[in-house]
Amino acid sequence: MKIITIYNNEKQLIKKATAGNPEAQKRLYDKFAPKMLGVCRQYVKDLHFAEDVMISGFLKVFKNLGSFGFHGSFEGWIRKIMIRESISYIRKQQFVVYDDELYERNELEGNTISTDMDVEHIQMLIDALPEGYKVVFVLYVVEGYKHQEIAELLQISENTSKSQLFKARKMLQEQLQQQNIIGYGSR
Repeated sequence: MKIITIYNNEKQLIKKATAGNPEAQKRLYDKFAPKMLGVCRQYVKDLHFAEDVMISGFLKVFKNLGSFGFHGSFEGWIRKIMIRESISYIRKQQFVVYDDELYERNELEGNTISTDMDVEHIQMLIDALPEGYKVVFVLYVVEGYKHQEIAELLQISENTSKSQLFKARKMLQEQLQQQNIIGYGSR
C-alpha cells in the first residue's frame, strides 16, 4: 500500500485547516505541538498545566486561523498565541506580583556558565524564580522581546520590566554561585 502525502505545502495545509478540515488541523497540531509545549513550559512550571495551556492555545489558533494573513512566519504567529496564553494562565493563577521599584542600573558582571550544565537544570533554576521575575526573564532573554513590548504585554511600566529582569538575573547569579557553578568575577 502506498502512502500519499495529502498536504505538502504549509500554506495549503493552513488553508484546509481554516476551512475546518480535521485532518489538516491534526497535521498542524502534530507539526507544531512539541515546540509549542516547550514554549508554554518556559512559563508554566508543571508539565501537565503547560500541556493544558498549549491545548487551550491551539484552540485559539484554530478559532483564529482565518486571521493569519500569511505575512511572516506561521510558527511565529502560533508562538505569540502560546506566549499570551501562558501569561493569561499565570495571571489567572494570581501568582504574578510585579515590583515597581526603580530599575537599578548596576550591570551584572559577565559571568559564564559551565558548559556541563544541562537544560533541565537551567530550567529548574528559572522555575525557582518568582513568577513575575520568571515571565519577564523568559520574554526578554529567551523570546527576545524588548522592555517596551514586555511592558505592553504584561501591562506594567518599562522600568518595572527592567527591574524584574535585573532582579531575575541577580537571583539566578546568586543561585549559580551557591551551587559553585560560577565564581565571583569570573569571565
